[in-house]
Amino acid sequence: KMIKEACVETLPEAIAAQRQGADRIELCSQLGLDGLTPSSKLIQETLSSLSIPAKVMIRPRGGSFVHSEEDLKTMEKEIDQCKYLGVTEVVLGVLDEKNEIDLEATARLAKRASPMKVTFHKAIDDTPNILAALEQLKSIPEVTSILTSGGEATALEGKNGLKEMIQLSGDQLTIIPAGRITDQNIDEVHASIGASEYHGRRIVGELN
Repeated sequence: KMIKEACVETLPEAIAAQRQGADRIELCSQLGLDGLTPSSKLIQETLSSLSIPAKVMIRPRGGSFVHSEEDLKTMEKEIDQCKYLGVTEVVLGVLDEKNEIDLEATARLAKRASPMKVTFHKAIDDTPNILAALEQLKSIPEVTSILTSGGEATALEGKNGLKEMIQLSGDQLTIIPAGRITDQNIDEVHASIGASEYHGRRIVGELN
């Protein structure tokens, strides 16, 4: 069965996504900034209102994915809070000054998150070599999924890269295609890529 993950930023959107057939949600705030960490109150209300799983974004600010020590400490606190609230999976990503995976920082945060699962988010699409970045992430056992559009603007444009990533990841990582996937094109996207999970803001239609 294909898993559809809807990206939401409010409780009404989360409830609508579940009603419209989402299998899981990714909860963020500030989607205009590509998604930041939601408030504890929103996380709590969402978890208690849904019967489907919810992933939570861990990202303390907009802008680049190069994070300072202060940012990392904030992210650790946000991870601890998610764990306390009963979240089962978080979404995060850290790059270094060369826009490559910051392996040390990512491993540090992923270990902190355990036993929650960890998805590395679309920061991977900013790396110079997405397949090399995938190989690096394989060395962090706590990272179980990667959210990506294959290094392109949309999942359909990145379909070849996505298929390569799925092949390379084997059973170790779940590749979750993202990037302009909607209820209108999901069948075409799935026919082109053949992934087991997909992510989108409108993957089960408009939410308001």
